[in-house]
Amino acid sequence: MGTITGIAHTAITTKDMDKSLDFYTRTLGFKKAFEIRNPETGGPWINYIYIGNEQFIELFYGGTKDNPWSEELRGFNHLCLRVDDIHSAVERIQKEGGAIADGPKQGGDNNWQAWISDPDGVRIELMQIGEKSPQRKAIQEYK
Repeated sequence: MGTITGIAHTAITTKDMDKSLDFYTRTLGFKKAFEIRNPETGGPWINYIYIGNEQFIELFYGGTKDNPWSEELRGFNHLCLRVDDIHSAVERIQKEGGAIADGPKQGGDNNWQAWISDPDGVRIELMQIGEKSPQRKAIQEYK
Protein backbone atom coordinates (compact mmCIF):
# COMPACT_ATOMS: atom_id res chain seq x y z
CA MET A 1 0.00 0.00 0.00
CA GLY A 2 1.32 3.39 -0.97
CA THR A 3 4.24 1.81 -2.84
CA ILE A 4 5.66 3.57 -5.88
CA THR A 5 5.33 1.07 -8.73
CA GLY A 6 7.00 2.83 -11.65
CA ILE A 7 7.33 5.98 -13.69
CA ALA A 8 3.91 6.98 -15.02
CA HIS A 9 5.06 9.65 -17.46
CA THR A 10 7.65 12.23 -18.27
CA ALA A 11 6.45 15.66 -19.37
CA ILE A 12 7.93 17.75 -22.19
CA THR A 13 6.80 21.22 -23.23
CA THR A 14 6.93 21.56 -27.01
CA LYS A 15 7.38 24.48 -29.36
CA ASP A 16 5.65 22.77 -32.30
CA MET A 17 3.17 20.08 -31.28
CA ASP A 18 2.78 18.73 -34.83
CA LYS A 19 6.53 18.13 -35.15
CA SER A 20 6.68 16.54 -31.71
CA LEU A 21 3.71 14.27 -32.38
CA ASP A 22 5.26 13.22 -35.68
CA PHE A 23 8.58 12.45 -33.98
CA TYR A 24 7.14 10.41 -31.12
CA THR A 25 4.56 8.55 -33.23
CA ARG A 26 6.05 8.13 -36.71
CA THR A 27 9.79 8.30 -36.01
CA LEU A 28 9.79 6.41 -32.70
CA GLY A 29 6.67 4.34 -33.40
CA PHE A 30 4.64 5.15 -30.27
CA LYS A 31 0.87 5.73 -30.24
CA LYS A 32 -0.95 8.95 -29.43
CA ALA A 33 -3.25 7.77 -26.65
CA PHE A 34 -5.40 10.82 -25.98
CA GLU A 35 -5.51 14.59 -25.64
CA ILE A 36 -6.61 16.68 -22.67
CA ARG A 37 -8.21 20.05 -23.34
CA ASN A 38 -7.45 23.02 -21.11
CA PRO A 39 -10.28 23.09 -18.53
CA GLU A 40 -10.21 26.89 -18.35
CA THR A 41 -10.09 27.78 -22.05
CA GLY A 42 -11.23 24.60 -23.80
CA GLY A 43 -8.20 24.89 -26.07
CA PRO A 44 -5.48 22.30 -26.66
CA TRP A 45 -3.29 21.56 -23.64
CA ILE A 46 -1.68 18.10 -23.42
CA ASN A 47 -1.17 15.08 -25.69
CA TYR A 48 -0.36 11.72 -24.14
CA ILE A 49 1.90 9.33 -26.02
CA TYR A 50 1.71 5.69 -24.89
CA ILE A 51 5.15 4.06 -24.81
CA GLY A 52 4.14 0.74 -23.24
CA ASN A 53 4.16 -0.90 -19.82
CA GLU A 54 1.60 1.62 -18.52
CA GLN A 55 4.00 4.51 -19.24
CA PHE A 56 3.45 7.72 -21.18
CA ILE A 57 5.22 10.78 -22.51
CA GLU A 58 3.15 13.87 -21.82
CA LEU A 59 3.52 16.63 -24.43
CA PHE A 60 2.46 20.15 -23.43
CA TYR A 61 1.71 22.95 -25.88
CA GLY A 62 3.21 26.40 -25.57
CA GLY A 63 6.99 26.20 -25.27
CA THR A 64 8.54 29.51 -26.34
CA LYS A 65 12.09 29.48 -24.92
CA ASP A 66 14.88 27.03 -25.76
CA ASN A 67 16.46 25.08 -22.93
CA PRO A 68 19.69 23.75 -24.43
CA TRP A 69 21.31 20.86 -22.60
CA SER A 70 24.74 21.36 -21.12
CA GLU A 71 26.84 18.99 -18.98
CA GLU A 72 27.32 21.52 -16.20
CA LEU A 73 23.59 22.21 -15.71
CA ARG A 74 21.85 20.48 -12.83
CA GLY A 75 18.50 18.81 -13.20
CA PHE A 76 17.06 16.86 -16.09
CA ASN A 77 19.75 15.28 -18.29
CA HIS A 78 18.04 12.93 -20.74
CA LEU A 79 15.23 10.47 -21.34
CA CYS A 80 16.29 6.84 -21.74
CA LEU A 81 14.09 4.46 -23.72
CA ARG A 82 14.75 0.74 -23.47
CA VAL A 83 14.87 -1.20 -26.74
CA ASP A 84 15.15 -4.93 -27.36
CA ASP A 85 17.52 -4.62 -30.35
CA ILE A 86 19.59 -1.43 -30.61
CA HIS A 87 20.68 -1.98 -34.21
CA SER A 88 17.13 -2.62 -35.46
CA ALA A 89 15.84 0.37 -33.50
CA VAL A 90 18.47 2.67 -34.99
CA GLU A 91 17.79 1.35 -38.49
CA ARG A 92 14.04 1.90 -38.10
CA ILE A 93 14.48 5.43 -36.74
CA GLN A 94 16.84 6.35 -39.59
CA LYS A 95 14.38 4.87 -42.11
CA GLU A 96 11.73 7.23 -40.68
CA GLY A 97 14.05 10.22 -41.08
CA GLY A 98 15.39 10.42 -37.53
CA ALA A 99 19.01 11.43 -37.04
CA ILE A 100 21.27 9.38 -34.79
CA ALA A 101 23.67 11.69 -32.93
CA ASP A 102 25.90 8.93 -31.55
CA GLY A 103 26.12 5.13 -31.56
CA PRO A 104 25.14 2.45 -31.45
CA LYS A 105 28.01 1.63 -29.15
CA GLN A 106 28.57 -0.32 -25.98
CA GLY A 107 28.83 1.83 -22.85
CA GLY A 108 30.88 1.39 -19.71
CA ASP A 109 27.95 -0.41 -18.07
CA ASN A 110 27.95 -3.12 -20.81
CA ASN A 111 24.69 -1.84 -22.30
CA TRP A 112 24.29 -0.82 -25.93
CA GLN A 113 23.29 2.77 -26.50
CA ALA A 114 22.50 5.25 -29.24
CA TRP A 115 21.56 8.91 -28.91
CA ILE A 116 18.92 11.02 -30.65
CA SER A 117 17.10 14.29 -29.89
CA ASP A 118 13.45 15.21 -30.22
CA PRO A 119 12.36 18.36 -32.12
CA ASP A 120 12.76 20.45 -28.95
CA GLY A 121 16.29 19.23 -28.27
CA VAL A 122 15.41 16.75 -25.53
CA ARG A 123 18.25 14.23 -25.51
CA ILE A 124 17.06 10.64 -25.79
CA GLU A 125 19.18 7.59 -25.10
CA LEU A 126 18.11 4.32 -26.67
CA MET A 127 19.42 1.48 -24.51
CA GLN A 128 19.58 -2.26 -25.01
CA ILE A 129 20.29 -3.96 -21.67
CA GLY A 130 23.49 -6.00 -21.94
CA GLU A 131 23.74 -9.55 -20.63
CA LYS A 132 26.49 -8.58 -18.16
CA SER A 133 25.20 -5.13 -17.22
CA PRO A 134 24.54 -4.06 -13.64
CA GLN A 135 21.02 -3.07 -14.70
CA ARG A 136 20.26 -6.65 -15.82
CA LYS A 137 21.56 -8.01 -12.50
CA ALA A 138 19.45 -5.50 -10.56
CA ILE A 139 16.33 -6.26 -12.64
CA GLN A 140 16.74 -9.97 -11.93
CA GLU A 141 17.40 -9.35 -8.25
CA TYR A 142 14.37 -7.09 -7.69
CA LYS A 143 11.80 -9.08 -9.71
